[in-house]
Amino acid sequence: MPRLFGTDGVRGIANADLTPELAFRLGEAAGTLLRGEGRGQVVIGKDTRISGDMLEAAVAAGVCAAGCDVLLAGIVPTPAVAFLVRDIGADAGVVISASHNPAAYNGIKFFDRAGFKLSDALEDRLEAFASSSGPRERPTGEGVGRVLLVEDAIGRYVAHAVSTVSGRLDGLKVALDCAHGAASRTSEAAFRALGAEVVAVNCDWNGTDINDDSGSTHLAPLTSLVMSSGAALGIAHDGDADRTLAVDEGGGTIDGDAIMAICAAQLHAEGALAGDAIVGTVMTNMGFDVAMRGLGIEVLRAPVGDRYVLDLMRRRGAVLGGEQSGHVIFLDHTTTGDGLITALQLAHAVVASGKKLSELGAVVHPFPQVLVNVRVSDAVRVASEPSLAAAVQAEEASLGDQGRILVRASGTEPLLRVMVEATDAQVAKSVADRLTELALSLA
Repeated sequence: MPRLFGTDGVRGIANADLTPELAFRLGEAAGTLLRGEGRGQVVIGKDTRISGDMLEAAVAAGVCAAGCDVLLAGIVPTPAVAFLVRDIGADAGVVISASHNPAAYNGIKFFDRAGFKLSDALEDRLEAFASSSGPRERPTGEGVGRVLLVEDAIGRYVAHAVSTVSGRLDGLKVALDCAHGAASRTSEAAFRALGAEVVAVNCDWNGTDINDDSGSTHLAPLTSLVMSSGAALGIAHDGDADRTLAVDEGGGTIDGDAIMAICAAQLHAEGALAGDAIVGTVMTNMGFDVAMRGLGIEVLRAPVGDRYVLDLMRRRGAVLGGEQSGHVIFLDHTTTGDGLITALQLAHAVVASGKKLSELGAVVHPFPQVLVNVRVSDAVRVASEPSLAAAVQAEEASLGDQGRILVRASGTEPLLRVMVEATDAQVAKSVADRLTELALSLA
């Protein structure tokens, strides 16, 4: 039986793979295993998906069945739940969201009392509890948990995000695309509080339009808005606003690697980049390494997933890390990928440097990269096929130090991801095509 938890929580088609029954069991597991002494409190937040209400109710019921109280934050970004857990002093946090995935999907993510995502070992304990079928001894009477509301969840989180910026953003024109998701309630308010002029799209929602041709996975609407409005930068979130991609004043894309490079350079200039080190992932472009070496900054690489980035950051004492996809962690300010804090820090770098975003982004010269998502029924099995491993090894030997290859199973979708970087774009494409063809033959 495959592991229930993927790269970022439990995820699947809502009401098919991710059922209310499973959500109840996971809620009960959280209420039982994550609380400390006494009754305990668990903060629950969600994004704008239509299935959020159903799964929120099921998770809350499970937490209450374990004798733990629920604090409902409503529609908030994922990092807001991590913040609220710490701010309130709760025992754990639960986020009901499938992040950048289409509206039919949903997911359940967990934070511990310090606002960090759970270790693999703790996820395994939750999974074992939720999967067990034996009778449970549950509290009755006054021992049953209650459901309460978090007071001013949005205001508290926005105030925290604003407090992470030194100085103001007066006179800066910012374009926002909130992906019909949770950022619709937070990002515009935060930028305006710092004095920025804001134009925004996709800040409404109907429950089925989250991430639909919008946000960080579809930059065309934001690019159009930047160009038509004359904005100095554009910010695109995903559905739960734990990631950010950007568009410069000329319509060029600023991906997670470039955002990290810009923010690292700014922190380095301010003497605030602890250890002169930054954490990327195995997906971080080789051009990023070259740019950071030029600034005297060491690049460390973690497996894909912001919790693995965070783990390496904590072990090495780094304060900045993230992923090419736009998950960026500023450990001095937050405990997880935070799209709003990332956006504000990027805007601060533009204002503090006095340069255009396109100039700042030019610090990174990415190696040509080809990323192919191969849809297969069992990506884990295909990724572990000896013939595929042998082919990858042979292609890597051919590339030498002029490129690299990464083939891995997605932790959130039934996809095999084939990534090839090379100094020559055609070489990268040819290698990726050969590996993709082989992967499909093994599916």
